[in-house]
Amino acid sequence: MQAERRLAIMQPYFFPYIGYFQLMAKVDAFVVFDDVNFINKGWINRNRINVGGAAHMVTVPLQQASQNRLICEIELDVTSNWRDKMLKTIEQSYVRAPQFQKVFPLIERIVRHPATNLADYLLHSLTVLRDALHLPTALIATSRGYGNDALKGQERIIDICLKERTRVYVNAIGGMELYARSEFADKGLELKFLQPTLAPYACGKLAHVPGLSIIDVLMWNDPAIVDDMLHSATLS
Repeated sequence: MQAERRLAIMQPYFFPYIGYFQLMAKVDAFVVFDDVNFINKGWINRNRINVGGAAHMVTVPLQQASQNRLICEIELDVTSNWRDKMLKTIEQSYVRAPQFQKVFPLIERIVRHPATNLADYLLHSLTVLRDALHLPTALIATSRGYGNDALKGQERIIDICLKERTRVYVNAIGGMELYARSEFADKGLELKFLQPTLAPYACGKLAHVPGLSIIDVLMWNDPAIVDDMLHSATLS
């Protein structure tokens, strides 16, 4: 094993908040966990932007979405012009933001991506955002290739770590109650948790709303500040 190869495993989210990318910035490889159950009213197909100083949800409509189906089994709605409506909302909300001219084409490229499968659509968005943020992290496109979907919870995470020959597994802070350091140590792995940092920033005349989509961060902050934000989280 490489001495300090770090791995993270996360479900794909739609324009996730900066803490998601702070996790990506802390690891060498990031596995897209797309063959687990879809979560209704979660962050897989929706996120929040700043509209008039308040959080506003933007949502990718889906066909027959259910918590009984895997993320990779779900298709996007192809019967409406939701892409146009979403982009219009984002444009109207951020047209006066200092980075709008640079960032909006990136957002448009992601929203207009023609994939109809949810997992494919989200993978494209995460890849584009990773590259735009200049993160060197290897993005492992799917968790389906490990052949271990019969394993559950912590056992499956450990198995992926071993197959990826990682030394350190980094999880979001919300997973502290789900995983035991001793179980990872028994397999020669170190378990760490990421504590995200959500620094406030100026939003023109609007009130700042913490924890919004990465869209909000990119629109209001120049690239150097965004880079500082990406690397401000801590591990424990």
